[in-house]
Amino acid sequence: MNGSKRINSLRVSPIRKLMPYAKKCEENGIKVIKMNIGQPDIKTPKVFFDAMCDFDFEVLEYMDSRGIEELINAFIDYYKNFDIEFEYDDIIITQGASEAITFIFMAVCDLEDEILVPEPFYANYGNFADIVAVNLVPIATKAEENFSLPSIDVMQEKINQKTKAIMISNPCNPTGRVYTESELKTVVEIAEKNDLFIISDEVYKEFVYDDHRFISMASFKNIEQRIIILDSISKRFSCCGARVGTVATKNKMLIDNMMKLAQARLSVATLEQFGAAALQRVDPNYIKNTLDIYKNRRDIILEGLSKIDDVIYNTPEGAFYTIVKLPVDDAEKFVIWTLENIQIEGATLLITPANGFYSNDTDGIDEVRISYCIDDTDIKLGMEILKRALEEYPGRKA
Repeated sequence: MNGSKRINSLRVSPIRKLMPYAKKCEENGIKVIKMNIGQPDIKTPKVFFDAMCDFDFEVLEYMDSRGIEELINAFIDYYKNFDIEFEYDDIIITQGASEAITFIFMAVCDLEDEILVPEPFYANYGNFADIVAVNLVPIATKAEENFSLPSIDVMQEKINQKTKAIMISNPCNPTGRVYTESELKTVVEIAEKNDLFIISDEVYKEFVYDDHRFISMASFKNIEQRIIILDSISKRFSCCGARVGTVATKNKMLIDNMMKLAQARLSVATLEQFGAAALQRVDPNYIKNTLDIYKNRRDIILEGLSKIDDVIYNTPEGAFYTIVKLPVDDAEKFVIWTLENIQIEGATLLITPANGFYSNDTDGIDEVRISYCIDDTDIKLGMEILKRALEEYPGRKA
């Protein structure tokens, strides 16, 4: 008996693919500095747990498929901080942003329809698209150009009768790019000209550094019927395990159709929704302090990279990732070799080969994504390990 061709064709997550090598190191008493995954180490606000502990229903019931009223209203208030006005019927609570992406793809596209997306892009976009038989069409961006969006003419060449939407991640996972107002206006122009939806992944909007400014796609009110926003509490409140996200749009047709999917999966976990609703009461200084911590960690990363020869990198403007081009023959081989051969102070390093963030198997072969949501001391040591590994790696390019 054989499994389905569909499941066999899905790619293994590049973020978790090499975890067995890390586990083997740990079993041998070696500390693994994990800069491969976007798992924040900031403490989750206590009000989240308190709200779940205070849950006093006698039966743990299914909740409304749209989400509990308290949480939807909390998100409505939250968006007002960004001058975004959503109403109750504009929002659906989802099982993390992952479910929101799947809902959006299914609501926007028929089988084999296409969505444009700047590349490199969050690796799971590809798997979610494959699951629902949607094709992602990459818009190439380059480290040498700070991953800026190309001209409108370049993007226009990618569009055909099957194109239904353009999707962006802003701030971007995996590049750390924060798109300018000019770039977003280009996306808007493309969408209007070609009758496309705009899918905007804004999970990292709190984390923008220096003088850069986050602009939500929802702020373009003249095209609000085209805009779909996906979001999550995972990163800003260090709540990855809660699996609570949202999809929001002013387009009634889309939201009604996505409600069919929400009803089919019954409801999001009850306790976690009550915990998430309580996060609206968190002191704003929690986010401010978290932002300061990540900015400092970004600066440590940049200082470390500046001491390594022949790497190409940019200054991340937001989120907590960066794509780095290494002088190696194959980044995945390099990462495995580092885990197996390089230790400093009893520790080694796990980072993510970036090939999985591209649609073509030959792209990004010499790049890695580095996450900096771990302790400062570990980041510094991780950069030392990376430097030594690149000095000793047999497959280093001249």
